[in-house]
Amino acid sequence: MALPLPPGLTASEVGFLCEMELVTVIPRQRLEGLELLGGPTQPLNPPFPTPLPLWLALLLKKQKRANINPPAWLSVDGLSHIHDFETDTRTAEVFSPSQALPPPAGVRHGYEDYLSSDVIDFAPPFLANSSTTGAQADALPYHWLEVGHLLLTHAADDFDDPEGVRRLLRDLREVRMSKLRKGFKVLDAGAGVKLNGVGGMEIAEVRGFVGGMVDGLRKINRSREESRREREAEDRENGLGGSSYQDDEDDMQL
Repeated sequence: MALPLPPGLTASEVGFLCEMELVTVIPRQRLEGLELLGGPTQPLNPPFPTPLPLWLALLLKKQKRANINPPAWLSVDGLSHIHDFETDTRTAEVFSPSQALPPPAGVRHGYEDYLSSDVIDFAPPFLANSSTTGAQADALPYHWLEVGHLLLTHAADDFDDPEGVRRLLRDLREVRMSKLRKGFKVLDAGAGVKLNGVGGMEIAEVRGFVGGMVDGLRKINRSREESRREREAEDRENGLGGSSYQDDEDDMQL
């Protein structure tokens, strides 16, 4: 009998989904377009840059048939700007904004036109340009940690300063995880945690901890509620339920 799987995606599953992100490659050889399950790819014509799924780009890189052009955000300048935002005292409780959504396709006359259109617009993590060279240089995509790890592991020679990028990614992860841990303190008071801008791998890493914490708090609150109801039932049985109200009425008559 198979053991039940934990809720949500595991870290390996998030990394697998990350490989569908598009990155820009600089081909070294010609290659016709491929018919993939996610749709056809563009033909490769050196030296023109072409967007490809990350898994295919890494395969071509391993075969020395293409180089990978790191996106603008995955650079020392881009990550330094994001790191400054994360460590600023004025933004100590929020995360850096994620990639901006493109305007809905075919929508020109406001929200009513958007509702009547049949076009389905994608949001993070399904933006087509979230990890390509056309992405914002001052914002992290949904799979920022996974994309950075894979590119630095298999295509470090395509970076101008791979060690600097690796160091900034490590610092960003520590700063953002610290913010997540501080945000979980409000769970004891029954408040929610704002996760705007949090990446896929970060959610996968803290899902088990947060789920266990919420379940533990739910059990504690349930036991407190049961104890309170038992005390109230005992007070009613002992005739103490309306004593305070009766005393207040006697004081008013005097």
